[in-house]
Amino acid sequence: MDKLDWKIIAGLEADGRQSFAELGEAVGLSKSPCWSRVRSLEQAGVIAGYAARLNPVALGLEVQSFVEVRINLDAHTEFEAAVTAHPAVVECHTTAGDSDYMLKIFARSVDHLDELLRHDLSKLPGVHRLSTVVCLKTIKQQGQLAEWALTTEQRGR
Repeated sequence: MDKLDWKIIAGLEADGRQSFAELGEAVGLSKSPCWSRVRSLEQAGVIAGYAARLNPVALGLEVQSFVEVRINLDAHTEFEAAVTAHPAVVECHTTAGDSDYMLKIFARSVDHLDELLRHDLSKLPGVHRLSTVVCLKTIKQQGQLAEWALTTEQRGR
């Protein structure tokens, strides 16, 4: 990737709805070459997709929590399939340490969270233990990866 590609992905990360003409103008290209570069970045997998960022509170999902999950050793495939299919789980990550997975979930209320934990998540395949942390306030969300990646690349780290 060259400097123009970095500028393009940073521009799209900041505003994925801008036109190719606007993006091209911001990075010093005309519309067609900008479109070609974006297409190449998509094909290379650098740009994974485009989506609207939704406000969970505006959707009535006021309680955000992180759930550490420990499962039985033989249940990873079934657990991952169940988590992938569960609509309350917006993120799932494998982890090193005391837990096997970290889930990010949203609920309407603390009572709804309790219901999800007791009646849904605790009954997923192989679940041995859940440990939940409720988020009180989100300070930073959806950081800018392009800027960070470029900074670390330039420093050689």
